[in-house]
Amino acid sequence: MHPRRRVPAFATRTFRDWFGARSARPPGGERVILWPDTFNNFFSPHVLQAAVEVLESAGFTVDIPPRPLCCGRPLYDYGFLDRAKKQLRQIMDELRSDIRAGVPVVGLEPSCVAVFRDELLNLFPHDEDARRLSQQTVVLSELLEQRAPYWTLPQLPREAIVQGHCHHKAVLGFDSETSVLDRLGIDATVLDEGCCGMAGSFGFEAEHYDVSVAVGEQGLLPAVRAAAADTLIVADGFSCREQITQCTTRRAIHLAEAIRMALPKENHS
Repeated sequence: MHPRRRVPAFATRTFRDWFGARSARPPGGERVILWPDTFNNFFSPHVLQAAVEVLESAGFTVDIPPRPLCCGRPLYDYGFLDRAKKQLRQIMDELRSDIRAGVPVVGLEPSCVAVFRDELLNLFPHDEDARRLSQQTVVLSELLEQRAPYWTLPQLPREAIVQGHCHHKAVLGFDSETSVLDRLGIDATVLDEGCCGMAGSFGFEAEHYDVSVAVGEQGLLPAVRAAAADTLIVADGFSCREQITQCTTRRAIHLAEAIRMALPKENHS
């Protein structure tokens, strides 16, 4: 690890602990499974908490997997395909009844969602449950566009600089994200300068630090520094937000947090 990098701090309470301690909520509308990815669960539980509030405000009933699960993204990236495949098999075994019932799975970390939409089918090309899970897994903006198109989003008339995660743009598509930002009343400038440069653990590694920062300096980091103090910085990817935190004085927020900012205070948990 490069000495100029700061180790991200673990949250004092995980999202799973927070969710398990919540008071029982009356059943709402359509049931969805919120995916507590490792990054947000342990480092940014407030992002997942914001998503719960947004989803419930939109009329959904929110559940999470009964036990901790991991999509295997780091294993896949470093070539440990057998171990990654084992973890994906655990997910399909654990969620089998929900997968076959067509329950949507909502992910907040684009790199995790991309595993379900892309790598999962590459590793299980003939598995019907893998096909179903791939089709049923969405990011937050896709769920709101597809399943709650008539929900009147609260308004947040602010300007925003938006950094699209690489997997989000390349694998999932970014149109739903820009549509939800528009419905939210945000005047969004979506950056088109490419990768943030962090790319998971890549930007933390000593031999890659200079390249990581140089990539960020091609567009993202100067744009963030030049933004007015009241301009929101929106980035759904944990890596993108971490690069911004470590290389500028600003803190980026997830789309879920932006929507939560506009919700009436009584909707906040």
